[in-house]
Amino acid sequence: MIEPIFIFTAFVSGLAAMFLRLPPLVGFLAGGFALNALGYDETPLLTVIAHLGVTLMLFTIGLKLNVRTLLRRDVWCSASLHMLATVALLMAVLAALKGVAIATLGHTQVGLIAGLDANTLLVLAFALSFSSTVFVVKVLEKRSETQAAYGRLAIGILIMQDLFAVVFLTASTGTLPSPWALGLFLLLPLAPWLRRLLERMGHGEMQMLCGVVMALVLGYGLFEAVGVKGDLGALIIGMLLAPHPAAQTLSRSMFNIKELLLVAFFLSIGLTALPTWSLLGVALVLVALLPLKSLLYQLIFMRFGMRHRTSVLSTLSLSNYSEFGLIVGAIAVTNGWLSPEWLVVVSLAVALSFVASAIINSVSEQLYRWVEPRLPAVDETKLSPSDRPIEVGDAEAVVMGMGRIGRSVYRRLTKEYGIKVLGIDSNPKSVKALGDQGFNIVEGDAVDSDFWDKMLMSSQVQLVVLAMPHHAGNLFALKQLRSRHFPGKITAVVEYLEEIDTIRELGAHAVYHVYDEAGRALADSAAEEAGITSRAEQLG
Repeated sequence: MIEPIFIFTAFVSGLAAMFLRLPPLVGFLAGGFALNALGYDETPLLTVIAHLGVTLMLFTIGLKLNVRTLLRRDVWCSASLHMLATVALLMAVLAALKGVAIATLGHTQVGLIAGLDANTLLVLAFALSFSSTVFVVKVLEKRSETQAAYGRLAIGILIMQDLFAVVFLTASTGTLPSPWALGLFLLLPLAPWLRRLLERMGHGEMQMLCGVVMALVLGYGLFEAVGVKGDLGALIIGMLLAPHPAAQTLSRSMFNIKELLLVAFFLSIGLTALPTWSLLGVALVLVALLPLKSLLYQLIFMRFGMRHRTSVLSTLSLSNYSEFGLIVGAIAVTNGWLSPEWLVVVSLAVALSFVASAIINSVSEQLYRWVEPRLPAVDETKLSPSDRPIEVGDAEAVVMGMGRIGRSVYRRLTKEYGIKVLGIDSNPKSVKALGDQGFNIVEGDAVDSDFWDKMLMSSQVQLVVLAMPHHAGNLFALKQLRSRHFPGKITAVVEYLEEIDTIRELGAHAVYHVYDEAGRALADSAAEEAGITSRAEQLG
């Protein structure tokens, strides 16, 4: 049974972080350290829950991942170059710090850094070269930007790093996967049957249970049984299901349970070890090296002809150390490559990097606007199609967010009012699918500040409908439209009643509450079928 104080501490620390306008995960990390200081240890059940959260998270990543993303040159090449460059640079810097430590302390009082040898430097630099899949995906999902250009790039880099991790784990244990692992390739011809099974599950609890079985049994369990990393198995099963439309529904269904389980992961990071002041000092030195890792990301991304916003925000999201560093550290301690003290240091460095990265990413847009004028100009002719200017053409209405509500608005405006409509959505898979169905739609991210600079709004546009799934995105789009003096009418959709006043104050001409409007339409339809007239009609 899990300790009740763990649950209470997670809630209180997350609440405190929210009051400080920080992501709750910063509070969960602090809560883990607080529990550690009070003498609590990580329990087996907490470890299991944390692993379940990570596995389900990778499965949901796979559900939204286009395998072509991994085949893009800017993804696999950037990931490979960054890992090699980061390992080399961190080895050089740590070796220099070792020289300084020896010169300062002398050989008779060798400190932790001064005791590094070549093998230790290599292992430590390799452990710190990874970025955290859990942290980055959680930040992107919080902002609903996993399908934005920079989000897709960051996730592609992380998955490539996961593949490098599999190679390391295989090499470090000295054991190859079972020959039965070759049978995993049979999952490829079985993929259509798996998608068909998912489709038959409907939208209820059986769909979610089917997803859990595929992630934990067919993914994690099967891959572990043949000597391959189970987390990778969950990711691959998700990727095999991704082409089916039901995959998106399953991903949304599993979102909250996955988020809840990941609380245990962040608590467990804080519970890993209790530091001394000297070990904390060494960890702070490693955190101070993060800007070097970030600089390498930025320099490498700039070599691949992407917009500055894509490169800068990808860099900021990846500016952290990874939980995989703890795994590398544990293996290195077991094999005698690192002293046990280094595992404590790496644990602290990972946790502190999460805190620093959470704060930085909460102001990432402001940081981008500050740094963008200082970066060299990009040749627009070399940009990818999604990064080039967007032309509205002869559209008279623009619908931002082509989910279920956006599509319904698009059809209504087109068929009932006979006006030309342009749909805009940030998900390239949705854009392609809807384009194939005849929708006039382009790819664009309305939360992207550059989107508004490259969008060439025609004077013919009379109406903009904000139908994005997250309130923050609609607010940002409304502010941008107002700052650019859009002369037409703006209508927005909200999910919660308390969001209505905020969006009205920013200048929306009409605001519709999803459930209220659905209920009103249903009541009118029911009354009409029953031959009941409204009070207004009776009085008239």
